[in-house]
Amino acid sequence: MLPSLKDIEVDRIHSAATGSETREKRKVSVDMNPMVDLAFLLLTFFMLATTFIKPQAMELLVPAKPKMDDVEKETPIKESKTLHLILLESRLAWYKGITDPEPVMMPFDDKKMTSLVVKIMAETEGLVVLIKPLDESTYEHLVQVLDVMTVTGIDRYALDTPSEFDKSLGEFEK
Repeated sequence: MLPSLKDIEVDRIHSAATGSETREKRKVSVDMNPMVDLAFLLLTFFMLATTFIKPQAMELLVPAKPKMDDVEKETPIKESKTLHLILLESRLAWYKGITDPEPVMMPFDDKKMTSLVVKIMAETEGLVVLIKPLDESTYEHLVQVLDVMTVTGIDRYALDTPSEFDKSLGEFEK
């Protein structure tokens, strides 16, 4: 049942609405220690997680620059013992020798390149491979060819600048 109007204390309701009675306010204190602990745990985790990824680098042994006296002592390489690998944009061209070369095109496939080098290495004693990347070739293809040299056990290979004939092969591909 509802109270009668006489029983309702109107003054008390108005005073509470206007704020004439002062209420005691509670002070709120937030403990920041758990949040700081969590921040440091996250920071430590991310610092440790970034050290798990190590940069991958390929080790290349570069010979020292020869002295002028040593250049005269170098033994020339026979033309028949050279294999030229020209790295084109999307394919690999290869030929043996220098005089009247007959280039052969092939895709960048590890198995095919490995079998090619093993076959030519079996036919030619003291094989020297000249790797000639063109401007259009990619770094990935160069690494692929260097991996094939490592897998097949070729001891003598060199990165060389492409000749005009080699550059014409790159134009032929386009």
